[in-house]
Amino acid sequence: MPAIAVSAGGGGGDFGGKVTLHVIICAIVAATGGLMFGYDIGISGGVTSMDDFLEKFFPEVFKKKHQAVENNYCKYDNQFLQLFTSSLYLAALVASFGASKICSCKGRKFTMQWASLFFLAGVLLNAGALNLVMLIIGRILLGIGVGFANQAAPLFLSEIAPVKYRGALNILFQLNVTIGILAANIINYFVANIHPHGWRIALGIAGIPALILFLGSLLITETPTSLIERQKLAEGMSTLKKIRGINNVDAEYEELVRASEMARQVKHPFRNLMKRKSRPQLVIAIAMQVFQQFTGINAIMFYAPVLFQTVGFKNDASLMSSAIVGGINVGSTIVSVIVVDRLGRKPLLLEACVQMFITQTAIGYILMEHLKSTGDLPKGNATWVVILVCFYVMSFAWSWGPLGWLIPSETFPLETRTAGYSFAVSSNMLFTFLIAQAFLSMLCTMRAAVFFFFAAWVFIMCLFVIILLPETKNIPIDEMVDRVWKKHWFWKRFMDDDDDDDRSASKVEMAMGH
Repeated sequence: MPAIAVSAGGGGGDFGGKVTLHVIICAIVAATGGLMFGYDIGISGGVTSMDDFLEKFFPEVFKKKHQAVENNYCKYDNQFLQLFTSSLYLAALVASFGASKICSCKGRKFTMQWASLFFLAGVLLNAGALNLVMLIIGRILLGIGVGFANQAAPLFLSEIAPVKYRGALNILFQLNVTIGILAANIINYFVANIHPHGWRIALGIAGIPALILFLGSLLITETPTSLIERQKLAEGMSTLKKIRGINNVDAEYEELVRASEMARQVKHPFRNLMKRKSRPQLVIAIAMQVFQQFTGINAIMFYAPVLFQTVGFKNDASLMSSAIVGGINVGSTIVSVIVVDRLGRKPLLLEACVQMFITQTAIGYILMEHLKSTGDLPKGNATWVVILVCFYVMSFAWSWGPLGWLIPSETFPLETRTAGYSFAVSSNMLFTFLIAQAFLSMLCTMRAAVFFFFAAWVFIMCLFVIILLPETKNIPIDEMVDRVWKKHWFWKRFMDDDDDDDRSASKVEMAMGH
C-alpha cells in the first residue's frame, strides 16, 4: 500500500546523537499522517460493502448484490463505486506537487498542519453526505490532505532521525498505515449492523487521527534541515542540539548548511531532476512505486471485505476476515522495523517476491477451479483463500510496503529531495488510483485470472531487484554516489564526473554574465 519514508535529513555519516524523548514525541505525531492514510484505505472497502451505504448512493449495485442469481465476480462492478475509492488518490497525486513547493518554502510542520485541515474538511463532508456529489468532493479533500501528509510527514520523520536508525524510524510511518487499516477493519465490523448510519460513523472516525496530527503539530518543532534550508540558522542549530540530545553537533550542522547551500544554487529542482546524473534515483523511485502497486496489495486491502464476500463469506464474516488480515499486516511491518537495518533491503524484497508469487498463483488457481459465476466457494476452499491472503499480506508488509518507499528515498540529495519525492508520491498515487478504479472491473472481466496478472508482475519485480536494484543498507547518504551508483554495473554509466560539476559551471557563467 501506499507507504512512505525518506532518508535522513543531512545525509552524511553517523554524527552521533541518540533517540531522545523529543524525537519520539515528534515521530509519534508525524507518523499519525500514516494513521490517517491507513484508516482511509481500510475503511473504504468496508463501507462499500455495507447495504445502507450502497442503497443510498449506489442503488444499482445494491440491487445487483441482492439478486436471486448474481455473478460472483461482477456484483460490485460499478465505475462510480470505484470512483468513490479512487478519487482520493487522483486528488493526492495533484496535491503532492503543490505540497512539494510548500514543504520547501514553509516547512514540513506547516504542510502537516494543512494536511490535517484538508482531511478534517473531507471527513465532515463524507460523514454528513446527502448525495454522491458531496461524497466525491469530500473524497477529493481527503485526497489533498493525504497528498500533503504523505509529502511532509515522512520528510519530517527522516530529518529528525539519527542516521543509524534511519530505516527503523522511517518505517514508523508505514507501521501507522497498517495500524490505521487494522483499526478501520475492526470499526467496520462493529458498525456494519448499526442501521442506517453505521457507514457515517465509520467515515466520521477518520477525523480522530487528523485531529491528533493537527494538535500535535502545534507542539512539535520544525526539522533542522527545513529551518536551515529557509535560512533560520540559529534556530536550526538549537533544534539540532535538542533532537540529538548532545551539544557537539557542529559536524552535522556544517553538513546541513553545506547541503542547503548546494540546494539553493539549484533554481529549478524539477529541471535538475531530469539531468542524466539524477536518472538512476528517479528511475528507481518511480519503478518502486509502480511495482508496489502492481503487487496487487491495494486491490486486496481496499476491497478485502468485497473479495471475501465474493468467495462466499457473509458480511460479518468477511469484515472479521479483513480484520484478521489487518492484524497480520501490523505484525509483519513490526518485523520489518526490527530486521531492515540488519538483513538489508534486497533479501527482504526477494523473499517476499517468492512468497507473493506462490500465494497469488494459488489464490488464482483455487478461484478458477472452484468459484463459478454463481454459487458460493466451498467452505474449505474459502478458508484457504483467507489463509493465502494472510501469507500474501505478511510478505508484502515486511518488504515492498515499507521498503518500496525507503529505498528510493535514500538516494535523492537535498537539492532534488522534495522534487524527487513529489515524483515518488505522485507515481504511487497515480497507480493507486488506476488499480482502485480498475480492480472491480478487472475482477468482473478477468475473473480469477486477475490474480495471475498480479503474479506475473511480481515475477518481473523479482528480476528488477536482482538485476537493477542496489543495496543501500548502512550507507551514508553523501557516500551513495561513490559507494552505490558509481559501482553498479548499469547505473555507473550515468554518473559522469563532468555532469557533477554542472552547478559550478553555471555559477561561473552567471558571474561572467555580470
